[in-house]
Amino acid sequence: MTFFLLAIALAVLILIALVRALLGPTTADRVVGIDTANTLMVSAMLVLAALFKEAVLVDVAVVYAMLSFVGTLFFARYLEGTK
Repeated sequence: MTFFLLAIALAVLILIALVRALLGPTTADRVVGIDTANTLMVSAMLVLAALFKEAVLVDVAVVYAMLSFVGTLFFARYLEGTK
């Protein structure tokens, strides 16, 4: 029951981060919102892995975290070049 409530709380936080990404006045705000949503998504996958006792979700979360990190580096490099 605790994992289920935690998963719902993480889903709400992901929605809040996505709203920040959509409404952010600058590109940097949008990138931070997307990065926050990605980090929360990894956390949600780990919580769901514990809830459903599925080890494969941990592997998916690790791969998703690595891809999210590379995406964040790409956007940071893009923002650095727009100055």
